[in-house]
Amino acid sequence: MTTMLLSQSVQSEPLRIAISKASGSDFYLLYGEWLKSAGIDIEIVDMINYSPDEAAKLLETCQGLVLSGGADVHPGRYGKEADSSRCQINLERDTLEFKLIEKALLLKMPILAICRGMQILNVALGGTLIVDIPQDHPSNISHQCNDKFQKCHAVDILPNTKLNKITGVLRDNVTSSHHQAVEYLALGLVPNALAEDGIVEGFEWLDDSDKSPIIAVQWHPERMSNSQLSLPLGIEFLNLAKQFKK
Repeated sequence: MTTMLLSQSVQSEPLRIAISKASGSDFYLLYGEWLKSAGIDIEIVDMINYSPDEAAKLLETCQGLVLSGGADVHPGRYGKEADSSRCQINLERDTLEFKLIEKALLLKMPILAICRGMQILNVALGGTLIVDIPQDHPSNISHQCNDKFQKCHAVDILPNTKLNKITGVLRDNVTSSHHQAVEYLALGLVPNALAEDGIVEGFEWLDDSDKSPIIAVQWHPERMSNSQLSLPLGIEFLNLAKQFKK
């Protein structure tokens, strides 16, 4: 089950949590608000307005990295350059986040990867993506909820995975908003959650010793209330950040 909330009384300074993009719309602001709802003293560092080199240097002052949702990762990054016309791309953000991932992995810093964040983390580690689910992986499941706060499909959490231990559940409904997904996982990663149509909804390390702790999910926990697939993930991530700070 969920790790206990951190005690603010023993925390002299707030945890500094970097978010790759935490501004620009109300939806981006939700990431920081969601983490702060854990009742833990944190400071959000929004990386989107920094150059990749500046952001990587600033990350050294932080204790955790959140890779937030957003535009598609350029398919040229995973060998599908010809599919660029089927994507909405932000090259500057790609460059920023690949640099942040590289730095976080070098520091062995905890990473929380959400939606696009999970996809770009997989690509950075050597994996590939399904460019467009409706065209390339047709299914009767909608991975794009009409209501951005609606829970529109179920996910199955694989037993005995770290995700199962964090959340304490094996199945729940999620809020989803994506047309791309993991195709092949990078070497060293294993799925820990699946949709009914086989889409990978979460992954973790096969062997996490001497690596950045990662929590990677395809759904949007920051938009979900009263769910074991929401705040328990944020609490676990912040506990990992506290351990990294020591």
